[in-house]
Amino acid sequence: MTFEQLPAVEYTEVLYSKGDWVARITIDRPEAYNAYSTRTLIELAAAFREASFDDEVAVIVFSGSGQSAFCTGGDVKEYERVYTKSPHDYWKYMGLFSAYIEGIVNCGKPVIARLNGMAVGGGNESHLACDLSVIAEHAYVGQVGTRVGSVAAGGATQWLPIFVGDRRARWMLLLNRPVPPYQALEWGLVNEVVPSVAKDGELIVHATPEQIAKAKKAQDGYSIDLSKLDEAVDSIAKDLIEQFPECTRYTKQQVNFWKDLAWHQTVGHARDWLSIHYSSFEPIEGMNAFVEKRQPGYKMLRERAVSGDSSEFPWGPYAKSCSGCGARFIPSRFGYCGRCGKALDDESPGPLGSSGGEPAKG
Repeated sequence: MTFEQLPAVEYTEVLYSKGDWVARITIDRPEAYNAYSTRTLIELAAAFREASFDDEVAVIVFSGSGQSAFCTGGDVKEYERVYTKSPHDYWKYMGLFSAYIEGIVNCGKPVIARLNGMAVGGGNESHLACDLSVIAEHAYVGQVGTRVGSVAAGGATQWLPIFVGDRRARWMLLLNRPVPPYQALEWGLVNEVVPSVAKDGELIVHATPEQIAKAKKAQDGYSIDLSKLDEAVDSIAKDLIEQFPECTRYTKQQVNFWKDLAWHQTVGHARDWLSIHYSSFEPIEGMNAFVEKRQPGYKMLRERAVSGDSSEFPWGPYAKSCSGCGARFIPSRFGYCGRCGKALDDESPGPLGSSGGEPAKG
C-alpha cells in the first residue's frame, strides 16, 4: 500500500530537489542573506515533511543560496514592519517557526547542515537542529538576539548548553560574538571545516581573516570556492545512505532525547513571552535601528530607567486621561490629546481604573 500523496507545495522562497537518495533543501533568499520570512517558514516545514515522507530520500542536505549566508535567522525588516505593530501575530509566527524546527528534528532522517556562509541568529539555531554540520572556512556561527531586542529561545538557549557547555553558551548568547570555523569545530558546534578561500583558483587551507575578507569581495585574485564543501557533504551523505534506514531513524530519535527535553520544556513559554515582548520598547528600538542602519539606544533605555522614566514604553506608560473628551490610556509623555487635541495636565494623569471614555486614537 502506498502512503497517500501529499498535496503539492509551491516553493517560492525555498529550493527543493532530490536525486540519488538525497533531498536538498535550500533557503533561496540571497538578497536577504537567506533570512527566513513568514512565507519561508511555511515552505521549509513543507519541504522537510515532503523529504520525511518520501521513501526515495535517505538523507537531507540543508543549505542557503549563494556564498554569503547559510541563514541569518528571521527577517528583521519583516519583524519591524509587521510584528512590532501586531505583537499577538508573533505568537502565530512562532507556531510556524516551531513547526519548521521540529520538521528538522523529527523528520526521521539524518539532516546535514551545509554551512556555505554565516549561520547567525535563527540560522545558528537552524543548524543546531540538524544532525551533522560542515562549515566553509569563510563562514562563522553566532547569535544576535540581545542586540536586536529579542531572545534566542528558538533553539539556542535550549541547545547551546548541550552542544558547548554552560559557560560557552552564555558567552555566545550574552556577548553575541561570532564564532569562527575552527573554534566552532573545537567547541563541537560543527563536525568538519573545509577550505573555501581561493587565490587565483587555488584553494588556501587556514585562510587568514584578511584573505577571507578579500575573497568575499573578490579582490586581488581571491574568491570563494565551495567545491570542497560539496565534496565533504556528499561524502557524508554517501556514508549515511549505506546504513539501515530503520536503525538510522531510531538512532536519531534516541540521540534527540536531550534536545527534545530542553525544547519542549521551554518553547511554548518562549512563544508566549516573545509575542508579549514585541509590544515593548526594546524590539521596537532594536529592529528600527537595524532597518535604519544605526546603533541601537542600549544606554538610552538604561538611562530612562535610572531617571524614573519608562524603559518599556517609547512615550511612557498609558497613564493620562483627557478632561476634554474623556479619552483614557494616553502615554504619560504626551502633551496633547491625540483624539481632540486638548492640552493635557501633567499633574493629573487620571486613574487607569476609572469608568467611561475611550482610549486616545493618536
